[in-house]
Amino acid sequence: MNHPSLYRGQQVVVLGLAKSGVSAAKVFHALGAKVVVNDKKTREQCPEAGELEAAGIAVICGSHPDDLITEATALVVKNPGIPYQAPPVQQALNLGIEVVTEVEVAYALSPAPMIGITGSNGKTTTTTWIGELLQAAGLSPIVAGNIGTPLCEAATRAEASQWIVAELSSFQLKGTGSFRPKVAVLLNLAETHLDYHGSMEDYVASKAKLFSNMTPEDTAVLNWDDPICRELAAGVKAKLLPFSLTQRLEQGGAYIEPPYPADAGEAGDAERKVVYRDSEGVVHELVPVSELGIPGRHNAANALAAVAASLAAGASVEKLSRPLREFRSVEHRLELVCTKNGITFYNDSKATNPTATTMSVGSLQGGIILIAGGLDRGSDYMELLPLFQKRVKGLVVLGQTREKLARVAELAGLASVIIVEPEEVADDTLRAAVSRAAAIAEPGDTVLLSPACASWDMFASYEQRGRIFKDSAHTL
Repeated sequence: MNHPSLYRGQQVVVLGLAKSGVSAAKVFHALGAKVVVNDKKTREQCPEAGELEAAGIAVICGSHPDDLITEATALVVKNPGIPYQAPPVQQALNLGIEVVTEVEVAYALSPAPMIGITGSNGKTTTTTWIGELLQAAGLSPIVAGNIGTPLCEAATRAEASQWIVAELSSFQLKGTGSFRPKVAVLLNLAETHLDYHGSMEDYVASKAKLFSNMTPEDTAVLNWDDPICRELAAGVKAKLLPFSLTQRLEQGGAYIEPPYPADAGEAGDAERKVVYRDSEGVVHELVPVSELGIPGRHNAANALAAVAASLAAGASVEKLSRPLREFRSVEHRLELVCTKNGITFYNDSKATNPTATTMSVGSLQGGIILIAGGLDRGSDYMELLPLFQKRVKGLVVLGQTREKLARVAELAGLASVIIVEPEEVADDTLRAAVSRAAAIAEPGDTVLLSPACASWDMFASYEQRGRIFKDSAHTL
């Protein structure tokens, strides 16, 4: 993509009226492009339309007109969630018109270097943690991207002395061409979003675009325990800075000392420390794993990635111990909600695939009543069978996948399984699930919302789902 200023007087079509679309539309309009914003939702469902029209930006709601994309269109900026099979995207590609996401636009605009964080699980936690580590180190980060603040907004207010710390999805990365982060973090790769990508190969290739334009002047932080991440490392031109839970990285990187056995649970955390081996071979001890601000082996991995990325960005190792200890979970990611009658409630609504749910359940002690289910993307959920056999005391299922999950639980021999049939209002369905989970829980148990599925069959977002869960728990 050209620099946004070079589209002055040319037509730029922005597909999707979410935060990123609004931000991109404003950028191109301010730079003199002829901007048209289009959203398939009705005008009543597009509250942002009035703001854009007041600024002189054309907005079309309710459909994708056949003449939206023409040979006169210079660029299409699409919302990451819009599939490439959507008619206007296909029209643009057939005409040879470039289709990008906001990431590409923000990169062209930003005077500040970027840290890009992606992976199947742990992105939000790690992105937020990096932001806090850099803040403690005095580096004034701006945390943005898929985490909340649109990247274009962050890019237009960033200064060259700052860092933009960006959570990036595979949807966003698929629509990039010249994007080059100064530091790139790949946390892990698991089978997910295949309804969008069509294959695991396309999903991995989209994630790998994070590294496409990096040079030896840049740094790639990779999970050395993940075989796909290690395979991708062979093609990365940037300096490699690995992290590992299970390996002592003699060539440098962030790891646990002593390392976890490959099949270890949470036992032994009191003896283990987060350490960093620098380029001189000096090992720096940062903090015991047991003192990290959030529990769980997967969060120890997130901490290692955050440490590696922060040090690559210039943070001093001496500044990292305190924010590693003081960090608390982000909203909707293994978030402690409340304790009532001896029963603890955790909101893990952002766990939208089985791997995330498995990691979260493994982080908690005692009996677990799991609330799961949501959008059906075609999985059989058999990977949850060992979890249901060994760690889950009771299961409450809802959403499109409720019958699938119940069948896996039956195969696992789980005796306490409750199927919540949909009510007229989705909120009421989830409230009923919380009530029924609490009814079978005993003092000392945990009721955990960790759906293993996306929310879009019932809710507009995982955030909405999580907030309803929290309100339900508080009002029991």
